[in-house]
Amino acid sequence: MSKEYRSDRETPVGTPVVRADPTITGDRAAEAVGFDPDDPESIEEAAEVVHEFATGAVGGNDHVLMLRGAAACAALVRGLGSYKAAAAAAGEGVTISFIRKWARVHDLPQSIRRHVARGHIAPTAAKHIARVTTDDRYLLAWASLDAGLTVRDIRSIASEINNGEEAETALRNHGVTPGELTMTLPRAEYTELRHRASMENREPGAIVADALAAYFSE
Repeated sequence: MSKEYRSDRETPVGTPVVRADPTITGDRAAEAVGFDPDDPESIEEAAEVVHEFATGAVGGNDHVLMLRGAAACAALVRGLGSYKAAAAAAGEGVTISFIRKWARVHDLPQSIRRHVARGHIAPTAAKHIARVTTDDRYLLAWASLDAGLTVRDIRSIASEINNGEEAETALRNHGVTPGELTMTLPRAEYTELRHRASMENREPGAIVADALAAYFSE
């Protein structure tokens, strides 16, 4: 993967970059709440949000609210210095495991979190994607989109990766071909792609890969 890509969050913890983007969340962008881990009042608010999130008072299947809960978890951990302290501040019914899982979701790369906010990747699936590290997060997330993986599939694949299996092998074990993507091209580009692939005795995917490599290097 290109060295420009990172597999961890670059924006400040608690900042609602995705939730505040109207192109993703529409009118709800105006409701986006940020959490400042250096502000005691904001930390108190984050603790309340985490408690409500963990005890089922808010969130449910609402992916935007679940991302807000994840942001609150991450800010609480950063502000208080540990998962244990964050869980204690959030109150009864909030476990260290819960805090850890959702803080990791908030730390996913923005390109993945944008699909969570859009509802393309279930927040519960994002929890398992966040369990793996580095480029494997991207590979698993994009496979979940392109291969229609279930949350159970993603959980199982993440477990295999964490047990030492190569990500590509783990995906193949579940019938997924890494890098396989179905797309629709305009007629002219499709015809020319097939023509050139035939004349050069190559697969269309190889020509597309070369073209994309050149485009991404610009």
